[in-house]
Amino acid sequence: MDYRLFGFFSGFPNYRFPREVAQRLSEELTNRDSLVFVSAWPADYARNDSDSDGMYSMFEEYNIPFARHYVIDNRMEASQAKRLINESSCVFLMGGHPGLQFQLIRDKGLDAAICDTAAAVLGVSAGAINMAKRSLDTKESPVPYDGLGLADITVKPHFKLENQQVLSTLLQISMELPIYAIEDDSAIFVTGDRISYSGRIHWVCNGKICPLSIP
Repeated sequence: MDYRLFGFFSGFPNYRFPREVAQRLSEELTNRDSLVFVSAWPADYARNDSDSDGMYSMFEEYNIPFARHYVIDNRMEASQAKRLINESSCVFLMGGHPGLQFQLIRDKGLDAAICDTAAAVLGVSAGAINMAKRSLDTKESPVPYDGLGLADITVKPHFKLENQQVLSTLLQISMELPIYAIEDDSAIFVTGDRISYSGRIHWVCNGKICPLSIP
């Protein structure tokens, strides 16, 4: 049983963690030597530098600093990227394009490193999608693909209940694959066999949807 912390986030449009999420991270991330971001836009270096610095400031705002932070993208050699993952305290899979991020992870051989590291692993949007055992990018295809397998949770980030087109797609897919539909500023935390929720999460299964956590 893997008792590392896994965090599945939808998105933070105000560029700050909700207080409940920040409190959980503060409690869990006691080792803060190194925070490693993994890009979901591997070739957009200016964006990666800006986004990773901006996301790091979200930790700093709640006094959750790390001694060092890095971003892995196409600029970094595979050997260095693996070493940073192996030495990290926390790996954060960034938002963007799920397919491009997964290709980066595969190209640099980071999938085994991310699965084997003792570090906490967090993912937002595309990153949360790719953490799953069965990943789903509905913008590209209704067919799931094999993700990193960190937890047996399939997520749909940026969910809005009023979006009938997306909801219809999820209801159809859920006949074969249950889905956690996560609204922005919400989170799912997994530690071992324990799952906890923060914010607005919906369970989509067997063609039906019901709320799991609504504050």
